[in-house]
Amino acid sequence: MMSDIYSWQQGIWQKLTQNRQFRGHALLLKGKKGIGKYGFARHLAKSLLCTAPTAEQKACGECSSCGWFEQHGHPNFYQVMPEALAVHSGESSEKEESDEKSGSATTKKSASQQISIEQIRKLTDFVYMTGHQDGYKIILIYPAETMNRAAANALLKKLEEPPANVLFILVTHQTQHVLPTIRSRCQQIAMPVPDIETSIAWLKQHAINDPQACLAAAGFSPLSAQQFDQGENVAQYQQFIQHIADSKRLDALSLAEALQQTALSVVVSWLQKWCYDLISYRTTGKIRYYLNQLATIQALSGQFDLLECITFARTLNTKQRLSHHPLNPRLFLEEMFIDYATMMHGSRQ
Repeated sequence: MMSDIYSWQQGIWQKLTQNRQFRGHALLLKGKKGIGKYGFARHLAKSLLCTAPTAEQKACGECSSCGWFEQHGHPNFYQVMPEALAVHSGESSEKEESDEKSGSATTKKSASQQISIEQIRKLTDFVYMTGHQDGYKIILIYPAETMNRAAANALLKKLEEPPANVLFILVTHQTQHVLPTIRSRCQQIAMPVPDIETSIAWLKQHAINDPQACLAAAGFSPLSAQQFDQGENVAQYQQFIQHIADSKRLDALSLAEALQQTALSVVVSWLQKWCYDLISYRTTGKIRYYLNQLATIQALSGQFDLLECITFARTLNTKQRLSHHPLNPRLFLEEMFIDYATMMHGSRQ
């Protein structure tokens, strides 16, 4: 686990912990993936449970409470996340990027991508029983948007009538997918995104190769960029680039086979960024994500119909939503890459 919060989080930390008083009994930490929201939430929980916090209201790291927290055994802390995230790599402050990894394909396929109603129901005893030494009881739910409808409604009941000294910390990448009734019962905290200079400096400290290109490819989220550089999908990403950059030789079926073990949402995101750069270069002469592919994108810029590309890019938004549901990954990818090839050539391969 990281030893401290990130530099770009210092201001929000001071603002949030200054008086140790929160408006209400639930916080919703929101922001794009890969900026350290999960790690921040755990630091906040640990500091609130600490019996001897520092002057900056951070956990001391030495008391018995901090020891229990680090050993994942604190009696007043309860964490809820999808099985697929919990299965993958245990506790990690970089868990926000864990779905950038392919992980164990068999295990991840069998593990749920959603937070179930059973998981929320298990909170009942924890929420309504007396806390250890009458201290704060903290529930961390991550990512909040993965609660299915039944689970969200079950949580809503607990948020409506919570006992004293219970704090819910919800963390979300996609606020719009959290029930409005849940959002309205939370103090919403917009988590800061570091500027490009700060992100590049941080990546250089972590010895990331070509940090500027890496950051752009990862959507300008530094933790995602770190995972991108060091993760298990590097080879798959290179295969994606090789195929997608040469649309005349794109083999949709073989590319789908090669990428079927990679998280579908990740592959869709790669193609969304690629289409964004195609459209952006055509309309503005600039690209945002694939900085090392500028020459290729220039060469492709005259080979497609702009309106068709814009329409295809919009269909990828639907694909992104569908990517989180159980389906046949290979068929899903085959259809997407065939549609891309059709858009680029004007005829189905």
